[in-house]
Amino acid sequence: MRVEGTRLSVIGPATLATASRLLEEARGALAGGVTEVDLGEVTDVDSSLLAVLFAWMREAKQRGRTLALRRVPPDLASLARLYGVAELLAPEADR
Repeated sequence: MRVEGTRLSVIGPATLATASRLLEEARGALAGGVTEVDLGEVTDVDSSLLAVLFAWMREAKQRGRTLALRRVPPDLASLARLYGVAELLAPEADR
C-alpha cells in the first residue's frame, strides 16, 4: 500500500489472506484525508476486497467524504456484478 497525498494505492494481492492488513494499514490514510483508492496495481483479488472497500467507504462517509475508486480490476468488477453490489462501486469507479 502506498499513500501519495489524497490517493491510496493498493499494491499486490488483495485477498482474504491480506484483508486484515489492508484494513489496518488504511486507517491512518483514511483519517489523513484519502479520497481516492487506486486499484491498478492489485495483482490478485477475491470477494474479500469488496468487504475491505465497503469498510473504507463507510469510514470515509463517517468523516464526511466519499472515496473515488480508480482502475478497478475487471475481476473485481465481475465479482461485484455477481454479488449484486456493482452499483455500490459504480458511482465512484473509474473503469
